[in-house]
Amino acid sequence: GCSQDFGQTQFICTSVPKDMDLCSAAMQNSGPAEDLKTTVMQLRETVLQQKETIMNQKETIRELTSKLTRCESQSLPESGPGGRRPGSKNTMGDVSRGPTETLAQLGHTLQTLKQRLENLEQYSRGNNTVQANSLKDLLQNKIDDMEKQVLSRVNTLEESGKPGPRNDTEQRNKVESTLTSLHHRITDLEKGKDGSNRPLDKFQLTFPLRTNYMYAKAKRSLPEMYSFTVCLWIKSNASPGVGTPFSYAVPGQSNEVVLIEWGDNPMEFLINDKVAKLPFLINDGKWHHLCITWTTRDGMWEAFQDGVMRGTGENLAPYHPIKPQGVLVLGQEQDTLGGGFDATQAFVRELANLNFWDRKLTIGEIYNLATCNSRAQTGNVFSWTEANIEIFGGATKWTFEPCRSLN
Repeated sequence: GCSQDFGQTQFICTSVPKDMDLCSAAMQNSGPAEDLKTTVMQLRETVLQQKETIMNQKETIRELTSKLTRCESQSLPESGPGGRRPGSKNTMGDVSRGPTETLAQLGHTLQTLKQRLENLEQYSRGNNTVQANSLKDLLQNKIDDMEKQVLSRVNTLEESGKPGPRNDTEQRNKVESTLTSLHHRITDLEKGKDGSNRPLDKFQLTFPLRTNYMYAKAKRSLPEMYSFTVCLWIKSNASPGVGTPFSYAVPGQSNEVVLIEWGDNPMEFLINDKVAKLPFLINDGKWHHLCITWTTRDGMWEAFQDGVMRGTGENLAPYHPIKPQGVLVLGQEQDTLGGGFDATQAFVRELANLNFWDRKLTIGEIYNLATCNSRAQTGNVFSWTEANIEIFGGATKWTFEPCRSLN
């Protein structure tokens, strides 16, 4: 080879046999230089991608800053009702909902999944095969991944502390609604039904993460009660503590009736902010049936796990009737009536069949519930049906049949 210098340009010449293909010759002589070129191209691609990501983030920050400035210029002083104090923790009304672009993209992805699911439904109607079942499993895993992505993205945005506009909240609600709809339809496919014949009480609620916005709420209050029994199925392996399966707050008392396990404390049962420690051991990732009875006379209580009495006590808010006109929340502990949630006290994993009775059930009745006996009753003041519960924040419903779905 030879080299000739023409000003600032350098030509490199290589002798090639007359009959050899020039492209082949170039490939043979590339060697380390070609590898280096490939590496440079890959680095350049990475830099361009990072640059694009940074530009998108800058645009999002610029948009949020502009909206925040407009909100601040139009807002009332913080001392008014509902104003947030500096450093106060997020509660339901204050949760950041994230940039419009992010949620719109997630919503588009979920709509794509929905279309794929419709195609799967059509296929499975005429093909009840192993291939159809594997497609269902594949799609279910995809939906689970998307749900985690939604929740992770929202948590990241909340940690930034930037409030979003109202239309962001609406878009997020649409995403959560689409997720719930997809979960329902997958469940119906697995059961081989179109969904119209699913019993209204055979479902569970799933809370995959600790948040201060994921919860369910009863559509009506509990009545005044001088004794009661509450029972539910629960499954969790969360640590430390499974959180708050349910809380009932009334005006003037946010801890009217609460079941909670948080930190390294044992599970506790609160009535009128008075506490009884319960001998439950449930955070093993298996389904367990829990029942608690209470009477206002002497504040007597009994605790049952899987149909067996595990403990009793007295002086738990004696002679205090349970007050009406309250709010029953599943999955969160209330610091204010219907709100004031703290993510560290949120319930994680699954619960089902929450029922309240305005009387003390007998040992036999509780055993029937724990063993799914045909004589088992539903609550007469609150019963576990879809019509009685509203779901918020991305908590999901799945088909659940006690004693058939166990572990």
